Amino acid sequence: MSKVVIVTGGCRGIGLAATEIFLEQGWRVVMVDRDTAELHAVASKLANVLPVEADISVPADVERMVAEAVAGFGRVDALVNNAGVAHFARAGRTSYEEWREVMATNLDGVFLCTQAATAELAKTKGAIVNIASISGLRASTLRVAYGTSKAAVIHLTKQFAAELGEQGIRVNCVAPGPVRTKLAMAVHAPEIISAYYDAIPLNRYGEAREIAEAIVFLCSEKASFISGQTLAADGGFDATGVGLPALRRENDPA
Repeated sequence: MSKVVIVTGGCRGIGLAATEIFLEQGWRVVMVDRDTAELHAVASKLANVLPVEADISVPADVERMVAEAVAGFGRVDALVNNAGVAHFARAGRTSYEEWREVMATNLDGVFLCTQAATAELAKTKGAIVNIASISGLRASTLRVAYGTSKAAVIHLTKQFAAELGEQGIRVNCVAPGPVRTKLAMAVHAPEIISAYYDAIPLNRYGEAREIAEAIVFLCSEKASFISGQTLAADGGFDATGVGLPALRRENDPA
């Protein structure tokens, strides 16, 4: 029987790219999103996909999500906690309401989905992959809520890996660097794009499918002895430290 994966935030960006690769590899996909119109528009074009409308920050929605997955496909072999929101503002200008909105989806949602899916994943000795961010590994301006939520997801990954391993469940994390999505290209000014290119050793943004390949790998049997790890899919961004862009310029003295 084909394996089944739940992908939250599955109808666009990295979530959709992961869905497409899972389907290519013979998996069935439970595509979860709170954007009802987009969810059904995308799912209607794909075979072996079960669309589920749910807000992962709402416990009742999450319980129903898992129940619908089991009712529709009979099992759960993997969970990809991809759904997330972002709010970018200086720390002093971030309201408590904005802080809670980010935490409710990015952190609470991962916690709720993992708890809800654990019993089914234990039956299949399955895997969980959480999507964090390079902003959870290194601080930067305007990301007091977003970066903190993603740093918490990285540690939550370790907490669940430590406990769920006894049930045969692997839990890992992917931390994407800047990714070329429609949203990023729309909001990143040319000077920001140039600065990112300068800071990333591979001198470019990542593509959604490149991040998705890492996600699918960690859900697969090829990663059968990997758990509690965070993989930065970031073109080397996290490894560069301070001052490297200037040092890499060929005409500057070393």
